[in-house]
Amino acid sequence: MLMRCVAFVGLFALASTSLAMPAAPPAAPAADTTTKADTPRTTSAGTQFVQPADWTMHAAGNKVTLAPPEADSQAVLVDVKATTPDDAVTQAWKAYAPPKMWPLQVATDAAPRDDWDQVRVYNYETSANDKRGVTVIAYRHGNQYTVLIYDMANAVAEKRASQLRAISDRLLPKGYKRESFAGKKAHPLDAARVETLMAFVDGARKAYDVPGVAIGLIDHGKVVFAGGLGVREINKPTPVDADTLFMIASNTKALTTLMLAREVDQKKFTSNTPVVDVMPSFRLGDAATTKQVLMRHLICACTGMPRQDMEWLLNSRDATPETVMKALSGMQPTSKFGELFQYSNLMAAAAGYIGAHALYPNMELGAAYDLAMQKQVFDPLGMKITTFDYDRALLGNHATPHGLDVDGHTAIAGMGINDSVRAARPAGAAWSAVSDMLRYVQMELDDGLLPDGQRYVSRQSLLERRKANVALGTTATYGMGLMVDHTWGVPVVHHGGDLTGFHSDMMWLPEQGVGAVILTNADAGVFIRGPFQRRLLEVLFDGKPLAQGDIDAGVKRLKAQIAAERKRLTVPADPAEVAKLADNYRNPAVGSIQVDRSGKNLEFNFGAWHSEVASRKNDDGSVSFVTISPGSDGFEFVVSGSGDNRKLVLRDDQHEYVYDEVK
Repeated sequence: MLMRCVAFVGLFALASTSLAMPAAPPAAPAADTTTKADTPRTTSAGTQFVQPADWTMHAAGNKVTLAPPEADSQAVLVDVKATTPDDAVTQAWKAYAPPKMWPLQVATDAAPRDDWDQVRVYNYETSANDKRGVTVIAYRHGNQYTVLIYDMANAVAEKRASQLRAISDRLLPKGYKRESFAGKKAHPLDAARVETLMAFVDGARKAYDVPGVAIGLIDHGKVVFAGGLGVREINKPTPVDADTLFMIASNTKALTTLMLAREVDQKKFTSNTPVVDVMPSFRLGDAATTKQVLMRHLICACTGMPRQDMEWLLNSRDATPETVMKALSGMQPTSKFGELFQYSNLMAAAAGYIGAHALYPNMELGAAYDLAMQKQVFDPLGMKITTFDYDRALLGNHATPHGLDVDGHTAIAGMGINDSVRAARPAGAAWSAVSDMLRYVQMELDDGLLPDGQRYVSRQSLLERRKANVALGTTATYGMGLMVDHTWGVPVVHHGGDLTGFHSDMMWLPEQGVGAVILTNADAGVFIRGPFQRRLLEVLFDGKPLAQGDIDAGVKRLKAQIAAERKRLTVPADPAEVAKLADNYRNPAVGSIQVDRSGKNLEFNFGAWHSEVASRKNDDGSVSFVTISPGSDGFEFVVSGSGDNRKLVLRDDQHEYVYDEVK
């Protein structure tokens, strides 16, 4: 359930972060137009937005339709006068007049910002077989509404998520210019400001029922706070502290690219060295694609390789670094190099393994990577407790992961999915603590110097990792395992990390000498990260108090979304539908499912992990089985076939996996 809620919040996040538009953007033309670059536009009421490159725009009266190159997907902006957001949305649907209408699942308010007096988000119910998502956001300024309708095929929405963000990055009322901290002097993080930040995080932690959070803060070379709030495990008293280990998930990527930067300094390769020159056995989907890939492409999210996580999440029991590398040979990009942000964990894993192979060519890839990271990163930076050794981490001072049960209550989450990332560990399997992560962040702030002034990595190689490889909307870019965000006028370098029950972020403001780390031990912690970054900027620059509103509204949205999803689920699963299932299913790419009816609840066993499963009858007449165990929730399997040809269908946004009955 939370996985689906994260997707909802992620879509809204695309519409809630942006920079100011130019003072006088051109008005939208009435004819169809296609541009080769992102272009500032205005609606008929003067609302500011951006038309993404290569998208077609058609303006007719109070409606603007934006269409990507792919068919059957669009974002629509409609200006209306209305007394309520519900009325505004009704008028917008009439103006849009789509070929099919969708039932409303839930409508919730978001925190107002950017001179909008009200923002309300409408999520519509689509079935898995529809392969699309429909979300509407109503923005009100006075009695004028601009309604933004996303009606997108899932594959298009994922591939073009950065362009959807571009549309809404600068969705601002007529004439409004967003708050900017550019050129402002930051306050020091003195005791009072640190206490303000801690009170905010603790309040957010309690509001989202996150058991524990670790926080670290740096200001001009000094650690001004390193500690914890809450407990390591629910219903146990042991507190989180600065040395408590959390899985840092995709924050591992920046540490991996740091290892690569050191190798560049050591003349092992350059960022522009073809990957096949470093590892001749490297293969992607075809020879032409393989030859294009340079070392910097492996972890830039810019090669057009889509997410393909199901294959290691569900088929991890026998996975190894070698099988991860082999899986790449079946992958093809779905967009051009440098065209669109597409996040690939398998490509990031390859980056670490190939870098390690350059150092230790005769070692097994996993062992080579572990040794390379220890020698190139952890030891030089004094990161003494950071590890890829799960057994070592779990025997010591560590946080327990938590998720939400089917009714939205915090509960301990299994480690099965987190175990699955071991085979792809350069992408996200490190365990670390605030005390160690602050050492890394300080080195970044010091442009590659160690605390004693010794040069650890060249400034050029370090900063190469922050250079823009691909755009994230109009206000942020992705480099090599690092994002640079200019939403509020000052660059914030950061990256987040997400695994079952562990959600984190690290960030630093190079111009202000300030850095921060936040680690959480519950899935709801994902909703604290963005507001924490905003609150840090508010404290540093006396910014408008927006972060608390994001927390307050976010908690209500999450609860409403969970309640709406829960209504559609039958728990335990409907016995009549369970009786129709085969005992075993298999797909060659994602492995096996054993259907376990031995207890009172239905479980799907995937080998490396298992989950209780609920059933759901969908609007299109199909039946789905949905995993609901805390932390492994949200995987949806649609019943297909019948009789002696029973099947289950699992999809991510750009792939479909059909499980066949094993007889």
